[in-house]
Amino acid sequence: MRILFMGTPEISAICLKRLIDDGKNVAAVVTREDKPRGRGNVMTPTPTKALALESNIKVYTPKSLKDEEFSALLNEIVPDLIVVVAYGKILPAAVLEYPKYGCINLHVSLLPKYRGAAPMQRAIMDGERETGVTVMYMNEGLDTGDIISKEAFAIESCDDFEAIHDRSALIGSALLSRTIDLIYEGKATREKQDDSLATYASKIEKEDAKIDFTLDAKAVDCRIRGVTPIPGAFAYLNGKMIKIRKEAPVSANGKPGEVVDVDSGKNGGFVVACGSGGIKVTEVIPEGKGRMSAQDFIRGRKINLGDMME
Repeated sequence: MRILFMGTPEISAICLKRLIDDGKNVAAVVTREDKPRGRGNVMTPTPTKALALESNIKVYTPKSLKDEEFSALLNEIVPDLIVVVAYGKILPAAVLEYPKYGCINLHVSLLPKYRGAAPMQRAIMDGERETGVTVMYMNEGLDTGDIISKEAFAIESCDDFEAIHDRSALIGSALLSRTIDLIYEGKATREKQDDSLATYASKIEKEDAKIDFTLDAKAVDCRIRGVTPIPGAFAYLNGKMIKIRKEAPVSANGKPGEVVDVDSGKNGGFVVACGSGGIKVTEVIPEGKGRMSAQDFIRGRKINLGDMME
């Protein structure tokens, strides 16, 4: 099958690499336009574009999927199958209906749970014990298409967004490759989603990254891990923003946000009280600084017993 691959971020590039390594016939790649990045605002290609160019695969960055130019591009590529992984644009009906074998999408949740933009983050933030990846046929709805295959895995107590992202990419890329084989062999099955079981994972906003210490310690821990490392959970200490990079729930008593223990020793850190219990912080990113251990932050006299984080 001639495959048109559509994707943008790192997880998409990992899936593309797996398809290439497995010998799939990726005829072309569609991705988003280059963007300025870094202090110098250097125009930088997406991870998927960079990999495609390294692999000598033609890359296209259309501004629209609805115009005659993209229609002509499809007629030039003539894909038998379109594979989508975190492309970032809605595919119109004309595109969905073009390939002989349809359009499939890798979604990083166990559909129909967590449809939408931020399934990995929301699953962690909600305290889920399990998540997974799903390959589905695409339709005009938001992650509502028929399921072809899925694979579940555990969310461990220390997993943050980065860990779940990496695991989803590894498991999802392998599942995607196997599913393409099933489609080619005529063995792919279709399972309609039960819309009554659907939940929605909305985009992560700045408000989601603010730490609410009035919640119980477990809820605070889940919310912090769900937005770590990007965009990063934050609070304010003495008027300055501080991001909490690593922490764990502990037993503690005090007012929500109060620093109730400070230990600069080898295995130390500082404990912040929550609505119930507290969190022991072991790594931070102070405003205007890089990542540092909580011990170094304490030794720099930047935090003291009785301080309030808000």
